[in-house]
Amino acid sequence: MSGSRTSKPKLLIVEDDEGLCSQYRWAFPAHDVVIAHARPQALTLLKRDSPPVVIMDLGLPPDPDGVSEGFATLEDILRVAPRTKAIVVTGNGERRNALKAVAMGAYDFCEKPIELDTLRTIVERSLHLYRLEDENRRLSAAPATSPISNIITAHPTMLKVCRDIEKVASANVPVLLLGESGTGKEALARAVHDLGPRAKQPFVAINCGAIPENLLESELFGHERGAFTGAVKQTIGKIESANKGTLFLDEIGDLPYPLQVKLLRFLQDQIVERVGGRQKIQVDVRIVSATNANLDEKIEQGIFRGDLFYRMNALTVRIPPLRERGSDVSLLATFFLNRFNQEFGRGIRGFTERATAAMNNHDWPGNVRELENRVKRAVVMADDRLIDAADLELQVDDQALPDLDLRTARLRAEREVIQNALARSNNTLAVAARLLGVSRPTLYGLMEAHGLLSEATGVAEPGTVSDDSTL
Repeated sequence: MSGSRTSKPKLLIVEDDEGLCSQYRWAFPAHDVVIAHARPQALTLLKRDSPPVVIMDLGLPPDPDGVSEGFATLEDILRVAPRTKAIVVTGNGERRNALKAVAMGAYDFCEKPIELDTLRTIVERSLHLYRLEDENRRLSAAPATSPISNIITAHPTMLKVCRDIEKVASANVPVLLLGESGTGKEALARAVHDLGPRAKQPFVAINCGAIPENLLESELFGHERGAFTGAVKQTIGKIESANKGTLFLDEIGDLPYPLQVKLLRFLQDQIVERVGGRQKIQVDVRIVSATNANLDEKIEQGIFRGDLFYRMNALTVRIPPLRERGSDVSLLATFFLNRFNQEFGRGIRGFTERATAAMNNHDWPGNVRELENRVKRAVVMADDRLIDAADLELQVDDQALPDLDLRTARLRAEREVIQNALARSNNTLAVAARLLGVSRPTLYGLMEAHGLLSEATGVAEPGTVSDDSTL
């Protein structure tokens, strides 16, 4: 008996009317109904049972004829369990209070006299959404196939980039990272270092476009005392500082032409001469460089040396911009939301549909860095429990909003969860099915229904797929 009871989803009722409580118990036989008559008891049960859905009356003691205690209870519920779906019950003619509750973060409302069929529909819909969100969180938290812990992605192209980084890390050759500003080039450069044999040695980064040309040579190669005005002591450059480790040259396309000659000479023989000095210093440094510039065009224009380019790009990794990474936008936005919620002590629950539509339709010229900054500002400045498009300072076309039909929304969410599982499993059918909690034939059928088979390669019929089959 207890086994069947605990298998039912919890449903917390916050109501001081015993007659209504009995009616709720009778109306929801598929749920494990727990009752609270006031705020303290409700919060105790909320922490103990973690119910996915709460039905609560706004008229609670000690203010049964008003709504002050009801709103205070709702606020505490959303603070303690922000993922719980709260359904507010209001008196007839109190729609204003119901709308205020929804603005605070309640999932939905139901007016008295209660129509049980309507309330059951709202409860089932909220429970379904809770489970979908929980599944998305579980898949998002699942270990990625990439070993790069600080790269958040579920997109196949970006996961391939991560796997490529893992491969090149072990090869002691120069690596060139190509990608737009804000795509994570420095994080990937550090991964090349951390995953390679030089991981315990220094990782030194320098932005070639951020230092004035007259100082950049000294920054890279160091200088002797008296080499120029202000050189009051001997200074070791970035290259020497990275000895036995890795030197990351960011925005290498902005390196002044005269310094390109000196850098090429260093790449050829690994020997440094400090500015104003004559001693040849042998070093052992791996070079990882990155740029958002088109180096081929710069070579044609005569402002970047072709021989330096070919020396640097023994291995080249191209990083896709955020606008080409599909659902990574939502994945990253949720990651940043959780991080900044914790950092700033906020309780923002998520994003409105308008915000999600705006993010999905934005071009993200600043890529991941722009998304991070917009979410950070929104978490700090948002007045409501959900971040809206205006909080992100993004515009949204109402025609871009998703279809609100419940069946369409369910199919859309189901397709996204399947895509995430396939990406997380590197298109391995058995692993994806295990993540989703379904059989391999069932997953195959779902993929066929959602038109996902055309996006995969090497898929076999469900009866012939082996346990380690890869799509």
